Amino acid sequence: MALTVVYSPDHVRHVPDGEIWVGVRIAGTELPSRGEAIHAAVTAIGYPVVAPHAIEDDELLSVHDPALVRFLKNAYSDWQTSDYPRDPGQDRVVPYAFPHPDMLVDPRPRHPTSVGARTGLFALDTMTLIGPGTWDAVRAAAACALTAADLILAGSELAYAAVRPPGHHSGRSFYGGSCYLNNAALAARRVADGTGERVAVIDIDAHHGNGTQQIFYESSQVLYGSVHIDPGAGYFPHWVGFPEETGRADGEGSNKNVTLSPGTGDAGWLAGIQELVEHSSSASSVVVSLGVDSFLDDPESPLAVSVEGHHRAGGLIKDLEKPTVVVQEGGYNLDHLGELVVAFLDGLENG
Repeated sequence: MALTVVYSPDHVRHVPDGEIWVGVRIAGTELPSRGEAIHAAVTAIGYPVVAPHAIEDDELLSVHDPALVRFLKNAYSDWQTSDYPRDPGQDRVVPYAFPHPDMLVDPRPRHPTSVGARTGLFALDTMTLIGPGTWDAVRAAAACALTAADLILAGSELAYAAVRPPGHHSGRSFYGGSCYLNNAALAARRVADGTGERVAVIDIDAHHGNGTQQIFYESSQVLYGSVHIDPGAGYFPHWVGFPEETGRADGEGSNKNVTLSPGTGDAGWLAGIQELVEHSSSASSVVVSLGVDSFLDDPESPLAVSVEGHHRAGGLIKDLEKPTVVVQEGGYNLDHLGELVVAFLDGLENG
């Protein structure tokens, strides 16, 4: 397989400037330096790097609700025209209220006048902040994923969308977990629509891709499989990502979750990926959600997987011998991020 990298420098426009975690503003780990580290690594190895082609907002609606797209596009400007930047002095978009379903008389909640409350219609958490350049970066990431998918539709065997911010926690009408638009889901839907055949999403990020699962939970055309730290052990996304979630309606049996205990290491993680490979065997094409935060020294995960483990993971997925789009998700150890990505891609390309 000859690999092409799709990359946009616009990712640096997204500067969340921290997270609000259990009420405390902390530094956060989803930084512009992540994208720069990956770009440096794939450039050094000699992979060809191309820019994404232009996209229209309507292309985002293949997997996302128009209301979410409008909100993300306008959130920061709406925030700037509110009082929040001055009182209490919050310079990033963050929700302060969430519409619990038991509070609502009408199951379709109103759109509040307050942008702080309106944000709670779409946000899963208070960690995923929106700044002045967030929409530009988010849209560029989506363009990279769609361009990589289009390369596959044009006959390429392997394309890698080197994007940030990540996307697999974003669903049809919600965002969170440092994710805004679901880049992997956009790629999978593009390939499925373009080929008319089944596509498999293999998610090897350390955390469950709850957004991708939600988007395709009733679909038999897009299989979803994820290997991740057990949400029942206290890890995000907490409420979903369990083995009994197998799909619904036309998607029954199309969803597979493999949960792992803290400290699992290479053998257990690779065995989980092998299960996902087998789950994906009926698909004609593959989209990989490439999180490398399962690494043994990653600050966001306790799975303790080595660099060599990531290389072997690429080799397992290569054995499917199907056209493959890789979309970057997590990975937060900046000293090893590029090395981990290249190790996986080398395994995927060369076995």
